[in-house]
Amino acid sequence: MTGLRLLASAPTAALRGARFGGDEDLDEGGRRAALAMSPPGRGDLWVCAPSRAARETAQALGHSAITEPALADPDFGRWDGLGLDEVTVADPKGLQQWLTDPRAAPHGGESLARVRERAGAWLDAMARQRVVAVAHPIVVRAALTHALRLPDESVWSLEVAPLSLTRLTHRAGRWHLHFPAAP
Repeated sequence: MTGLRLLASAPTAALRGARFGGDEDLDEGGRRAALAMSPPGRGDLWVCAPSRAARETAQALGHSAITEPALADPDFGRWDGLGLDEVTVADPKGLQQWLTDPRAAPHGGESLARVRERAGAWLDAMARQRVVAVAHPIVVRAALTHALRLPDESVWSLEVAPLSLTRLTHRAGRWHLHFPAAP
């Protein structure tokens, strides 16, 4: 049995402002929250998405993580940097399509199904290791959808808050969601 911890990166201004994409530093609140967090447990390997927020989250916890491209934030194409309210006005049909069809990429970027494929392939490659991985909450959602063998549409059924920690174990050829006992 092995353990893998998925840590959602701390908040940025873009995340708090419901903006698509962008590669920003943690905001002051996110930095303080990450610094105050207890270490997420043992990991022989620390990896993070190539975003500044993921890297800074790992650093706040005292780790220099290896950059893993498979954990990158989704490519939001022409929506990159726009707020949800702006996309709602500029491309309401595209937004509705993106929210209801995980294979859709009306923004010209990457579909959520594709994010799941790449994050899931990486996850499966880590099945025999102890890893702590830091990534954007939507990438954590995609990885969990894969690990739990849920339909692509289930990505929206999983709530992943910034700095939330999810532990998976791998045994008997499949991933298991681990709920530790309360302290």
